[in-house]
Amino acid sequence: MKTFLSIIALLVMFVTPVLGDEYVQGYYRSNGTYVQPYVRSSPNGTVRDNYSYKGNVNPSTGAVGTNIYSHDETSPYYTGPDSHGNVGHSGYNTVGSEGPND
Repeated sequence: MKTFLSIIALLVMFVTPVLGDEYVQGYYRSNGTYVQPYVRSSPNGTVRDNYSYKGNVNPSTGAVGTNIYSHDETSPYYTGPDSHGNVGHSGYNTVGSEGPND
């Protein structure tokens, strides 16, 4: 019985974090730029726990996030809709640069 419980504990410890992530296949943007495949956190209605969010760290790559998502209402950096009237985080609003929604 101890062995069974140990196996279950190990599965929960190693499988649960993976379930929160999803693989995104590479694709081409409308401007012709190719985006490499990557792993992202599963969508959940907030930007604060995204790996690319300012200050968060991607556990797969070690990269520290810089995005502030200034046009997403769930971000404390929200400044209102972008110049096209869009609200959300489909663009990349990185500190010091303009994304497609700016």
